[in-house]
Order: sequence, then C-alpha cells, then structure tokens
Amino acid sequence: MQNPWPSSPPATSANSLSAPDGFVRPPPPSMMHVKRVTLTSKKNWWMVEMDEDSENKSSASTTETNGDPFHYSSDYVHHDIKREHTKTPPPPSTPGPTMPPMDYRIPRHPNAIFSFPTPTPYSAPSANPTATLAPCANGSASELFKCIVKKPDVVQMEINDEMQSNASDVTVQFLAELRVYTTVQTHRNICTFLGSLENVGMVLEYIDGRTLFDVISVRPKLSTLKKIDFHNQLLDGLTHLHSYGLSHGDLSLLNIQVTNSSDTIKLLDFGRSVSADSVYANPEAEPVDPFTLLAKRTSIFSPLPPSKTEQIHPGTRPFCAPEILRGECQDARLADAYSFGLIIVCLDRCETVDLKPWDQRKDLLPKDLFEDCSVFEDRARAYLQRWNSRRRLVKEDIMSLP
Repeated sequence: MQNPWPSSPPATSANSLSAPDGFVRPPPPSMMHVKRVTLTSKKNWWMVEMDEDSENKSSASTTETNGDPFHYSSDYVHHDIKREHTKTPPPPSTPGPTMPPMDYRIPRHPNAIFSFPTPTPYSAPSANPTATLAPCANGSASELFKCIVKKPDVVQMEINDEMQSNASDVTVQFLAELRVYTTVQTHRNICTFLGSLENVGMVLEYIDGRTLFDVISVRPKLSTLKKIDFHNQLLDGLTHLHSYGLSHGDLSLLNIQVTNSSDTIKLLDFGRSVSADSVYANPEAEPVDPFTLLAKRTSIFSPLPPSKTEQIHPGTRPFCAPEILRGECQDARLADAYSFGLIIVCLDRCETVDLKPWDQRKDLLPKDLFEDCSVFEDRARAYLQRWNSRRRLVKEDIMSLP
C-alpha cells in the first residue's frame, strides 16, 4: 500500500544550508545589561550606563532587568556593583555623518532676557545688597524686606493693517537698566538692585517716598539748607554713576525719588542709559536690534557683550539736552549735566519751568529762567551752556552746608 503522506526531506544541519550570493551573516547580538542607575536632579530623568557582557554569559540571567529601570535584584546589588567590570574595546566603526549644530533662534520678546537660553547672570554687584535697607519685619530666623518687581510690558497694536510692537525698544531699555545695576556699586543715592527672577524680571528696593516734583510743589517752600542737601545728594549719585562710564539718559523731576523717612535722594529708571565707549546713533536712524546682541553670548553664564552702537533717544521735556533734540549728541554725560542744570533751577525756584522746544534746540534760554534763583544761579548757568563749553558734573562741586 502506498503511503498517502509524502516523505519529508532528510534533515540537514545548519552548516549545510547554502546562503544566497552576497549574503553576510550578521554578528550575534551582544548581551547588554544595566551596570549602574544614577538619578539626576532633573525631573523624570535617569541615566543608565550599559556594558557589554564579555565575562560570563551565565551572569546575564542574573543581571537582566525588566522594563522598569529602577528595579534590580538583590543578587545584582551584591555581586555586580562591588566587582570590577572588564570592558572589551568596542569594534571600530565608521563615523556617521555629523549632525549640524542646532540653530536656536532667540525669542523676539523682552522676556528672553530673563529666560533660557539666556538665563540671568544678573545679580547684585554687592555681596549683601540689603545691607543699606531697613527690614519691614523680623522673624525668629529671618528678616523681611519690601521690594519691587519690574517686568517687561509689551504692547502690540495694528496700524495700517500691520502689527506694530514695542518689544524691541522695551528690550533695549531693560538691557540698559540691567547694565547699570550690575556694573555700578551700591550707592545710597541710587535705587538698590536685589537681583533677577527667572522668567519674570528684575527686583528693586521698595522706596517709600515721593518724587522730587512732589517735593518742590509743596508749600511752604524748601529752606536753603534743604535745597543744598538735595543738590549735594543728586550730584553725589550722578558722579558715582558717571565714574563707571555710564549716563542716566532721562533725568527729570519724575525719575528722582525722595524717601519719606530721611529725605534721601534716589535715582532710578536707567532705561535710556548709554555707555561712554559706544558710538552714538541718531534716534531717527534704523533701530539697533537688541536680539542680535543677545544671540552673541558665548555662554549662557557669561555677561552680555558690550554694544558698540547705541541710540540716544530724547528724554522728558524740558530736561532733554539741545544736542539730543538735534540728533547730534557726542557726550551723554554732558547731556546729563544739562538736565541737572534745569533740575537745580526747579529746585531753587521750587516750581517747574518750561522751555519752547524750537528755542531749546538752538540752545536759547528764556530771559526769566533764573528769576528767584538765589542759591544755584551761577552753577545752573554753567550747566546750561552749549555742550562744547558746558561744565561737567564733578564731586568737587558739592557745596558745604552753612
């Protein structure tokens, strides 16, 4: 009887099988096991170091792990961690194509100053910035201070079917102000800088006071002694700032605070400050892109590189110097001297003054500007000269109190 089932082919060994032409047998997969698990400080991150099993294949059964990188057996802890592994050099491999560096584009928003990849290297220049501040409360193990958080405020609006934004100008002002606070050493007549908050802004001391405009507007008028005291404090703070090669850029009665407790002058708002080493551009020229400056940093922990070109913008009327109004300013600290001259005129008269812009551009002063100036007239005239004959601000001009 014929067998209904076909006879199976004779069994052959694996070595007797013929491989097709061009076939290269892949190398056997190397056994890998976890050598060490290291937790890092980053949330949901761990580091697993893999090592080739070149010693004993039988040990692979005791060192294999399941899907959980945090799970390992007691045998693994007892045997593998305490013994030294003998690593075999990996086989030579041809280098693959190198990946191009990641092109990170700085977000075109002022918050890029205070966030990654440009985290704040901005810290107070003094080791103890609160040394000159009075705490508002004391605890059993702490002191509490009031402070101000100043953060960027961007405005966008549509003009002629185009979106316009002040993000670039806000960034320029914050970079200028941070340069002052991180360069100039702490001074009693300059607002104290306490540091920066990541992704928020800068932290400044809280000034319990009023503006110099409010001070000169009260009646009865200030005494001669108080006028000289305010003059000396202003001059001391400004010359300290100028000694670092930086200007204020927008001196006015509103940017000067007077504390309620001790009548201490405080200079603030340095957003229009420029460096004496910079080349000054006309404010009508193409704006300098601050985000290009941010992208030039060599390290996220390094300070910002100095800007070689800065624009000088007109400040508050009528305290802005004529050469700035004409777009011809070559010395920003001399422009501060002009603003200081008008401020001490207001301080001497205990009232505000006004100048016609078209006359001010020509360095013309009203004939009645120095009426009732019994204390500072000669000094004010020297500060209000044309820029090439104007007196600079120097500490030697501090007046002695009668």
